[in-house]
Amino acid sequence: MIRKIFRWIWKATLWFIALSILSVIIFKWVPVPITPLMMTRAIDNKMEGKDMILSHDWEPIENISPNLQKAVIASEDGNFLKHNGFDFKAMQKAFKNNQKGKRLKGGSTISQQTAKNVFLWQGRSYLRKCLEAYFTVLIELIWGKERIMEVYLNSIEMGNGVYGAEAAAQHWYRKSAADLTKQEAAGIAAILPNPRKYKATNSSSYIERRKSKIVRVMNQIDKIEY
Repeated sequence: MIRKIFRWIWKATLWFIALSILSVIIFKWVPVPITPLMMTRAIDNKMEGKDMILSHDWEPIENISPNLQKAVIASEDGNFLKHNGFDFKAMQKAFKNNQKGKRLKGGSTISQQTAKNVFLWQGRSYLRKCLEAYFTVLIELIWGKERIMEVYLNSIEMGNGVYGAEAAAQHWYRKSAADLTKQEAAGIAAILPNPRKYKATNSSSYIERRKSKIVRVMNQIDKIEY
């Protein structure tokens, strides 16, 4: 009986590895049509009696302003172009601040956030964190930085029911993602910690301060070369 259980676990593990690698290979070229978070948010809205809002328009990275690419690097992951998926210094800093009771953004990189958004569920658990690390390694190896940024900017939540750069640009500024200015890109990046709470336009003083800080950091970033 025990041997059968271990055999089943072994087969299930092999199937999971094979299917996960296949899915990562497919999404290296195929646009991600929908993510677990999009489905979860839509279901939650339905259960609460709200409209199932889901605005998502995929655009290749060449159609997304470099300003937005710089803004999310400045806001979310300053070492994105340098690390291999994990920023251990940022993780250590976040851990120390959490131990002190301070509220600071976590140490998750853009690669980790992309792995979570595309392949996994929300929430906190050791299992999900382990799987997040696994998928992060896969996308770093198979996709590379440019594709990771492209998927990230097309799948991340950027407003209530708003997903991806094009939908966010249209929602907040009534323009294409290709035409976002530095200030507008900073506005979108500034709300990423909680895009359903904060607004990129008519923002609170807190978000306005974040915008200014992001723009200052953006000015220090050279031309992005993946």
